[in-house]
Amino acid sequence: MPKPTPSLTLALLQARESAMAFFRPLLNEHGLTEQQWRVIRTLKQSPEATLESYELAELACILRPSLTGVLVRLERDGYVQRWKPECDQRRLCVTLTEQGHSLFEAMSIGMMRQYQKIQYQLGADNFKELMALLRRLQQLEP
Repeated sequence: MPKPTPSLTLALLQARESAMAFFRPLLNEHGLTEQQWRVIRTLKQSPEATLESYELAELACILRPSLTGVLVRLERDGYVQRWKPECDQRRLCVTLTEQGHSLFEAMSIGMMRQYQKIQYQLGADNFKELMALLRRLQQLEP
């Protein structure tokens, strides 16, 4: 019987869990879920100050139906603002509020500290190579 090959998808999930262990305490400290943080970070790092909901879902790797609930909670907590442009009521635009920008800034130092811990434990060259390999994997055609 042939030996099973290692599972790439399982290894990626396990690696994600290992990486998230560095960040979850900070997210919990600020009362955020991983998805909420991805939305805040994506909006903050977007060249445009505003994203349409479908763009945000794609960039933050959140399914569109799930994004609706995430945005409702973030808006309730004052971190994002959602609106429909008058010229096209089918579109839904999202932007960070001042409170959302402040939260990002407040969390940035702690998040950067955690990235530095990962980089230190993995080694700077290995970290750089890992990120390059992950970018190449993202670009593969199925």
